[in-house]
Amino acid sequence: MHYKGSKVQVLDLPGIIEGAAHGKGRGKEVIACARNADAILIVLDAGKEGLNRHREILEIELETVGIRLNERPPDVTFTKKAGGGVRFASTVPLTKLGPDPAKLATSIMREYRIMSADLLAREDISVDQLVDVIVGNRVYKPCCYFYNKIDTITVEEVDQLARMPHSLVGSVAKKYNIADPLEDDPLKAMIWNYLGLTRIYTKRKGTQPDLNEPVVLSAIRKGTTVMALCQNISTQMLRDFNFAMVWGKSAKHSPQRCGVNHPLQDEDVVQIVTKTNSQQRQDKNYQSMVQGFSDKYHKKKFDAKKKKQGKLRR
Repeated sequence: MHYKGSKVQVLDLPGIIEGAAHGKGRGKEVIACARNADAILIVLDAGKEGLNRHREILEIELETVGIRLNERPPDVTFTKKAGGGVRFASTVPLTKLGPDPAKLATSIMREYRIMSADLLAREDISVDQLVDVIVGNRVYKPCCYFYNKIDTITVEEVDQLARMPHSLVGSVAKKYNIADPLEDDPLKAMIWNYLGLTRIYTKRKGTQPDLNEPVVLSAIRKGTTVMALCQNISTQMLRDFNFAMVWGKSAKHSPQRCGVNHPLQDEDVVQIVTKTNSQQRQDKNYQSMVQGFSDKYHKKKFDAKKKKQGKLRR
């Protein structure tokens, strides 16, 4: 998918039927792909949604395998220990865990054979959220719904579907809210927003910024900070990072000198300034870094010599 000068990989999965979470119709293989995606787009038939409840069925199947749609992870710290029993604490009143939250949390942990752990809740969580934290294999994915074939239903039904959360209505046949592959449309904009993507343009010192190929950062993966930008370009750039010059909406003045934790916004221009040789020599890890490069070079040279000698013996 092409949008805003960037490429987004879209994987079309086979339809998920009722009972797919338990292996029906090879559903486990299909859902396994959804667990690794950054976001999920569910396409539904607007003409059949009122009778078949496809949206509800799909949500149940995905929730059964541990995929939480449009939810954020609970603000809970859970650490297993080798001994010492269960220690439970909270910074806010817990109204959804009954009169004795500590006793309930301990009983749930014992069901999963966890006898010693530390649990700190920083928000009012429910029993389901507590189980998700203890199990630890839940994934939280943004999900949007696209109702197709709205030209086959009434205006009142279209209005009802459009008002549902995280939903967009449209028609492929009538080109409504969906356009050709190389054209922009509301569906692509919705996918872009749910992915949390940000375009960043890079700039060398004394030159104009490169506006043809932006670096696309994802808020879901590494974040949208200057550190994430350096990690996407080169780990060596992050190691030698000195400061960054930022132009754009995230800068209070243009240019603004920033550190690695500065949050970037869409279409910002960034120039990374690395440390000079004298600054690198003053680094406390400089000697170990040089020794590491030397060891790697000599090992590569030794392996090449050994490989050459092996060929000559043949």
